[in-house]
Amino acid sequence: MRDGTHVSGRIVETEAYTRADPASHSFNGPTARNAVMFGPPGRLYVYLSYGIHCCANVVTGADGDGQAVLLRAVAPIEGLDVIRARRRGRSDRDLANGPGKLCEALGITLADDGTALTDGSSPIRIVDDGTPPPEPTIGPRVGITRGADTPWRFEVGRGP
Repeated sequence: MRDGTHVSGRIVETEAYTRADPASHSFNGPTARNAVMFGPPGRLYVYLSYGIHCCANVVTGADGDGQAVLLRAVAPIEGLDVIRARRRGRSDRDLANGPGKLCEALGITLADDGTALTDGSSPIRIVDDGTPPPEPTIGPRVGITRGADTPWRFEVGRGP
């Protein structure tokens, strides 16, 4: 919850990135921009794509590993009125079905870089809602030029 506003969504699409991956921000080692990727797991790594859209990743490796999972899409669950207002003019299906759209819908900004996602007092959290996910569709990642054929894109049903 941020500023009294609560929104949530179920993660339905992700892409994985490791330090050995030429498409990863961590491939060339730590920088000021990607430092969070080399920190403890469970942190949010947020960067600006094309100088316009924020993209959010969950750090998944141990300290120094430089790996993360890009959050590509969520199915909105709570705060749909707020999400619709943030994504004005979009159909419900297009509210958070891309990494930049997801951040706009959930209100994630560059200021959230480094947020501890498992800290109960954090304004942004990842929690298990008890809903078992269906088997994911696995395929190549999208929107990259290097390592695009690596089958590290995972998608589950988006619901209605």
